[in-house]
Amino acid sequence: MSAWTPRRFWTTADVVPVDAGFAVQLDGRPVRTPKKALLVLPTEALARAVAAEWQAVDGKVDPAVMPFTRTANSAIDTVVPAFDAVADLLAEYGGSDLLCYRATGPEGLIARQAAAWDPLLDWAATALAAPLTPVTGVMHQAQPQASLAALTAAVRALTPFQLAAFHDLVAISGSLVLALALTRGRLTTDQAWSLSRIDEDWQIEEWGEDWEAAEIVALKHAAFLQADRFFALCG
Repeated sequence: MSAWTPRRFWTTADVVPVDAGFAVQLDGRPVRTPKKALLVLPTEALARAVAAEWQAVDGKVDPAVMPFTRTANSAIDTVVPAFDAVADLLAEYGGSDLLCYRATGPEGLIARQAAAWDPLLDWAATALAAPLTPVTGVMHQAQPQASLAALTAAVRALTPFQLAAFHDLVAISGSLVLALALTRGRLTTDQAWSLSRIDEDWQIEEWGEDWEAAEIVALKHAAFLQADRFFALCG
């Protein structure tokens, strides 16, 4: 037996102020998460972005084309009840941050990484009180405990909704420092994306682009942009 898929039954998706924030309602009926919690967002702007996805539904409800709703559901159902565990999981990226692992060659790539990533490590050392040590090659480099503690504090300072979006920014880029620099205004979205792609872009320049790989990259880029917008709408 195939799984039941909900279909559109409503005329209008609305945003309604409630005690905890802003709820999304379908013809006056509250939307609930997969775990049956009320779908309540922290800001009106974010709630309207979620409501727009429900208003755009044509026929069957397809979560694959509702990224704001998916992330909001994740924030409520997953992040809120396990905030510390999720925050600590993301903070662990600081111990193996993309920006700290440098190529052994060729010289052009080494220079490009240094020019792109060193300023961000300098920023982390000053703005976050989290100096990190770059290393050549892929062998693990233990980072100062004080730096890791500072990065953990920075992640734990986020709200659950911010953390849900922040998760995608870190996981897609492979860099906690990049995600923090983006969400704190040190980088634009395009800059952060480009800086996360230094190695891949070098390989494309050398060997050309594979169309299947390009499709995967495009999906990741779209998800990165969506996560950044969700974070911005949180407050």
